[in-house]
Amino acid sequence: MGRGEDPIWSQGTVGLIAARERGDVDRKLQSRLTVTRSMIDRLGLEKELHGHMGCVNCLEWNHDGSVLASASDDLHVILWDPYRYKQLHKIATGHTGNIFSVKFLSRDTVVTCAADGTVRARTASGCALWECSCHCGRVKRLASAPDNPNLLWSAGEDGLVLQHDLRTSHRCNSVYSNVLVNLINHLGRYAEAKCVAANPRRPYQVAVGANDFYVRLYDTRMIKLSKVQTRTPSSQMQFERQNVLCSRAGHGDPDNDIPKAAVQYFAPGHLSMDPDEHTFPKKTVTYIAFSHDGNELLVNLGSEQVYLFDINSAKRPALVESFIIQHNHGYRDGDGKQLPKNGTTGKANGTTGSNGTVDAQAILPERIRLLKEAANELVNKGSYSAAVEYYNRAIAECPDCAVLYSNRAATLMRRGWSGDTYAAIKDCYRAIKLDTNHVKSHFRLAKGLMDLKRAREAHECLLYFKDKFPKHASSHAVFLLQKDINVALDNMETQPDEVRPIVGNSAADESEEHLPTSVLERQLRAGALDYSRRFLGHCNTTTDIKEANFLGPDANYIAAGSDDGSMFIWCRRSGNVVRCLRGDESILNCVQMHPAMCLLATSGIEAVVRLWSPRPEDGSPEPRVVTDVGSAANANQQRMRSDPFEAMLFNISFAGGGERDLHSPACRTS
Repeated sequence: MGRGEDPIWSQGTVGLIAARERGDVDRKLQSRLTVTRSMIDRLGLEKELHGHMGCVNCLEWNHDGSVLASASDDLHVILWDPYRYKQLHKIATGHTGNIFSVKFLSRDTVVTCAADGTVRARTASGCALWECSCHCGRVKRLASAPDNPNLLWSAGEDGLVLQHDLRTSHRCNSVYSNVLVNLINHLGRYAEAKCVAANPRRPYQVAVGANDFYVRLYDTRMIKLSKVQTRTPSSQMQFERQNVLCSRAGHGDPDNDIPKAAVQYFAPGHLSMDPDEHTFPKKTVTYIAFSHDGNELLVNLGSEQVYLFDINSAKRPALVESFIIQHNHGYRDGDGKQLPKNGTTGKANGTTGSNGTVDAQAILPERIRLLKEAANELVNKGSYSAAVEYYNRAIAECPDCAVLYSNRAATLMRRGWSGDTYAAIKDCYRAIKLDTNHVKSHFRLAKGLMDLKRAREAHECLLYFKDKFPKHASSHAVFLLQKDINVALDNMETQPDEVRPIVGNSAADESEEHLPTSVLERQLRAGALDYSRRFLGHCNTTTDIKEANFLGPDANYIAAGSDDGSMFIWCRRSGNVVRCLRGDESILNCVQMHPAMCLLATSGIEAVVRLWSPRPEDGSPEPRVVTDVGSAANANQQRMRSDPFEAMLFNISFAGGGERDLHSPACRTS
C-alpha cells in the first residue's frame, strides 16, 4: 500500500482492521497498533520477576520477544519466559564486577560486559564461548549490529570504543587491531565512553556517548581500526590508564584514524554554545537509542533532560543561525540606522505573516483557542508547568500559529527549568519565521538572549526591534532591558583579561574542565547540531546507566526511568508526560519495550524485574500510578540542580514514601 492510499488511515482502528482483511495492510497495521494512547493510559503492573540477588542493571529482549534477559550486580544473567513468568536459565557469567549490559547472540547465548573490564559470551549452561579483556576500565555498554549479531561494540570508561567480531579468533595483545574510537586522544586523559548504539537501518553508523554532553555519530566505513598502545596485567591497569593510554591525551590520533568527515556531533544548543558556563552539575550521556527507521537519536543526558536529534536534518544551534543579527549587519548604515529593504518601511500590524497569510487569534480552531485561553489563565495563576503542557498540546495540533510559540516562550522563561530559556529562544525564532511582524516574539527574543548572558546578541536584537517597531521603542520594558544590556556590555569591556580563564596555561591544565583537546575535537564541537525535541520531568543524577527508549515501531511515545523510582512516558508529538508509574522503590534505570507488543520490562536498584502491559478496561485503578505528575516533575527538576550529597539524601527520603525494606539488597550506584 503506497502513501497515495493513506485515507485508509483516517478511518481509525476499524478501518485498519478492515484494510488488513482485504490484504491491504499487514506490517503497517502492526506498527500503528502496537502502542496506542489507549494502551498507554491503561498501562499497569502485570508481574514481578524474582530471582536476582542484586540490582538489575540491564535488560534485553531477543529478536522476537520470546525471551527476556536480565543481568545484575549478582554477576548472573537470567533468561526469562515473559509469558509464563518463569526462569529458563540462570547463567553464571564469570564476571567479578557488576554487569552493566547484556546482548543476545542467539536464543540461548548472551554476551555481557561488566565493571571488571571484560566482555564475555556465555551459553545458557554457562559455557564460555569468547572473552575479551582489552579494556582497562569498567565496560558500561554493548551494541550489536542488527543484521550481524556477531559484530559487537563495547564502550569503556578507559575512553575506548572497541569493535569485536566474534567469528574471528581474538587475543588480547598489542598486535590485535580492535580500537574503533580512542576518546582520550581527543578529549584528554579523563575521557570515558559511557554508551554506544548501532543504527538498525544503517549498521555502519555507530553513536557514542561520553562523560560530556556531546553525542558522536561515526561512520565506521571511514575509520581505520587501531591498536591499543599497550596492555599490562590487571594489577597495573590504573598505571596503564594514566601513563600509557594517556600519553597522547588531547593531541589527536597519531595516524589520523578518524577523518573529520567520519563523525558528526550532536548536543543541546544551550550547552554547546557556551560549554564553560555549564560545568556543574557534570553532564554525562547515559544512554543512546536509535529510532526504528534509523533517522533519529534519543539521548538521556545526565543532570539534564531527554533529547531527540534528527540525524538527517538537524540544524546548528539557534543562536548560530540568528537571522535577525545577520539582517542587522547586512542592512545597517554607518550611523547604526536601519536601512529599508526592498522599499519596505518596516511597519507592522502584528497580524500578517511572512507568507502573506493572517496569523490572528480569530482563525484558531475552537479547540485550540480553548487550550490557549486555559494556558493563559494558568500563567496568570503562576502554574507555568501546567500552562506549558497546554501550549504543547495546542502546538502539536496547530503547529503553524506564531502566537502559540510566543506565548509558550514567555511561559518557559518564567518557569526557568534547565534549558527552558534556550527553548524559549527557539520558540521565538519559530514564531518570527511564521510571522515576521509579531512584536512580542521579537522583544522576547532579545530578553531571552539577555537571560542567557548573550549581551551582544541581545543588543543587536533590541536594535532591530526598535527599528522595526518604533511605536514600542520608548516603552518602559524596552528601557529596562536596554539598561540591563548596557550594564552587561560595559562589564564585558572593563573586565580585566587576567580574570578570564585561559585554556592551556599551567594553572588551567590542573583542572579537568580545561584539559587540552585535539584540533579535530574542537572543530567537531563547534559544528555540533541541535536537538529537535526534548522531554522533561524525570531526574537523572544518581546513576550513569539510566535509559530512554522509543515505545513502538512508530515511536509515538518515549519512556525513561528516574531517580525517584518512576517510569515517565511522554507523548513524542507534544512532549507532555502522559503516564507516570512507580517502577522501583529507589531508582529506576532500565526501560525496554517488547519488539512486537505493548509489553514493557523495567528494573532498577531493587532485585526485581517488572513487566507492564495494558490492564483490563474495567475501570479499576492502578495502584502504582503517580497521580500528581506535575509535582513529581517539579521535584525532579529541583533535585537535578541540588548538591549531589543533598540529592542522595533526598532520594533516600523520597523513595518508598517512608516504607522501605530494611533488608533489601545493598546495591552500589553506578
